[in-house]
Amino acid sequence: MRKGRQPFQLREIRVTPGYNRFAEGSALVEWGDTRVLATVTVENKLPPHLRGKKGRVGWLTAEYAMLPRSTAERTQRERLYAGGRSLEIQRLIGRSLRSVTDLTLFHGQTLTVDVDVLQADGGTRCAGILAGYAALHHAAGRLVRKGALDEWPLTHEVAAVSVGVVRGETLLDLDFHEDAAAEIDLNVVATADGKLVEVQGSGEERPIDAGRYVELVAQGISAVQGLLAHVRGSFT
Repeated sequence: MRKGRQPFQLREIRVTPGYNRFAEGSALVEWGDTRVLATVTVENKLPPHLRGKKGRVGWLTAEYAMLPRSTAERTQRERLYAGGRSLEIQRLIGRSLRSVTDLTLFHGQTLTVDVDVLQADGGTRCAGILAGYAALHHAAGRLVRKGALDEWPLTHEVAAVSVGVVRGETLLDLDFHEDAAAEIDLNVVATADGKLVEVQGSGEERPIDAGRYVELVAQGISAVQGLLAHVRGSFT
């Protein structure tokens, strides 16, 4: 038993939309002892690589950071440039959210999703994707209601969850200690209707058997449906 949880049981999750009063959209995700805040900013500009492009073009980018005391010891702020781990995670969040956003509806605009880890106990990239999606959902609702958007811009619901093997046992939603001891650790990004967006991870000690890999990914996809129920519930 893992702190009262079964092997395929998610930690307790709470999603609070509208946590930041100033951002176009925002959401706080409390996932076990991990806390992540995501905000959405919409600006009337495009990055250099899209300027001058023909057609209706918009863009979405993400930034990820861990606050100094989000962990047991103080983490240095990344004041000028994001470190390698932060870049990897923010690119994953950006790809995941772009995959479910119709950016043609944001012609000439850039959506920036800022993901800040307030407290970390494993699964921060998965919590960041969930918080980012919930913040986009919040922003979309506000923009549609005030007439800034004519159509709903989110084509799918998206979330991510970790699944791995720890001391020979398959576990869903790894916390920090489980993640550190994992022999296999995958982060599965998927939609509510079972479409796979991305899988990130590896065998930590030895190659992964193909059949085991497929089973782990399938378990992650199934768990995403339960995750997204929390987002839907937070908007009702």
